[in-house]
Amino acid sequence: QVQLVESGGGLVQAGGSLRLSCAASVGANPRAWYRQAPGKQRELVAAIYSSGHTNYADSVKGRFTISRDNAKNTVYLQMNSLKPEDTAVYYCHARGSFGQDYWGQGTQVTVSS
Repeated sequence: QVQLVESGGGLVQAGGSLRLSCAASVGANPRAWYRQAPGKQRELVAAIYSSGHTNYADSVKGRFTISRDNAKNTVYLQMNSLKPEDTAVYYCHARGSFGQDYWGQGTQVTVSS
């Protein structure tokens, strides 16, 4: 059974930093981070492709960096210069060998002003 284990969320003041981690079990390729704020739809924050190419939401460009450690089958999201509007539950997304979608349990990020 595929498992995604997320960690690194928490409470931070505006301007601070957090690093999220998502470790995937065998059978899943972690590839992206999404977030969902209260009353809003889930949105893509950042994605990393097998080529190494990355893609970011406009709202986080220049502040967030997605990276991957293939040996550990883990994807990271370094978040700097955090803003109150970054407050949300952050979800790791992974793709299975046959294109299945897998989601982490979510980790809360709260940025105080």
